[in-house]
Amino acid sequence: MLNALYSAGIYIVPFVLVLTIVVFFHELGHFIVGRLCGIRVDAFSIGFGPELFAFMDRKGTRWRIAALPLGGYVKFHGDANGASMADDAAISGMPESERAVTFAAQPIWKRAATVAAGPIANFILAIVVLTGVFWVNGRDILIPRVNGVVHGSAADVAGFRAGDLVLEIDGQPVKSFLDLQRIVTASPDQPLSFLVDRNGQNIQIAATPRLQEVKTPIGKSRVGQLGIEAGGRREDWRTERYGVVDSVRLAVGETWGVVSQTAGYLGKLAIGRESSDQLSGPAGLAQVSGEMAKLGLAAVLNLLAILSVSIGLLNLAPVPLLDGGHLLFYLIEAVQGRALNERAQEIGFRIGIAVVGGLMVVATYNDIARLAPSFLKWILHG
Repeated sequence: MLNALYSAGIYIVPFVLVLTIVVFFHELGHFIVGRLCGIRVDAFSIGFGPELFAFMDRKGTRWRIAALPLGGYVKFHGDANGASMADDAAISGMPESERAVTFAAQPIWKRAATVAAGPIANFILAIVVLTGVFWVNGRDILIPRVNGVVHGSAADVAGFRAGDLVLEIDGQPVKSFLDLQRIVTASPDQPLSFLVDRNGQNIQIAATPRLQEVKTPIGKSRVGQLGIEAGGRREDWRTERYGVVDSVRLAVGETWGVVSQTAGYLGKLAIGRESSDQLSGPAGLAQVSGEMAKLGLAAVLNLLAILSVSIGLLNLAPVPLLDGGHLLFYLIEAVQGRALNERAQEIGFRIGIAVVGGLMVVATYNDIARLAPSFLKWILHG
């Protein structure tokens, strides 16, 4: 029994810690900008459900930690709930001085800035975390040398050989095997031109990565593949160290890479060009968190950064209930000169609840389908 609890804790504890940090900074973005805009904050909650711990600050904000650590919210004065839906009945009964510090009473730009601050805080958190990782640890670089070629693969057909060192792809310098992977996986069925060093002689190779479905720790992904195997020799590895400026530059680049990849997937999912079986819920994220924890602090911090960017970007989706849905409402308000009527907003939020709830159901189903065999084996054998 103790072994089972310990095994479960290896996965649950890192997941809860990582998610709590990401949620805290997201809500802190809303909180800080809201206060700078003169909006009173009634509550700052990490988690949902029954209150475990709370205190009141000198400005009247109740800071609380709740029992279910799968999210959080900031409740501004005059809001009916943590989703920033105005409590019109309560606001109408307030004196003018109190009504002036409600969220609903603010001009559009203040409301939009407050809402956008949450996702922006997630992006900033990712950049800061990755900057620290690069600055302290540097980065282990595997040079883009071909160790082997899969028979019959796109690389084999194109003429790659073991020992080839990839220098450029479509004129873009390739400094690591990771650079090579990123370009290839993002270019399924697209012809690419490779500049390769073969025994000291530079040659050009034209190859087209084939679209293939591969398994990842959090689901399936459709990517481009050449069929090139990476080397594992000690001489193919080097460690690069960076100053603060270069660390920031790399962190911004890594963050943008996650944004581009996530946005591309969500966009294709919305138009039916990607499958929802790549979505992962809390159980899948807990599994990944546990695996990263086994690899050390740097791996956990990288996961935190990726999760922070993903949550920030997902919140910017133009879906009512999410931050992007609020921003969409404010855009409509700015264009037509008045806010959407209460009925339209209510319908929008119901649609948002349905969309978000549907995504959670699909993600949870995917988790169960992926993890059920391993979970059953764990139950039976410990």
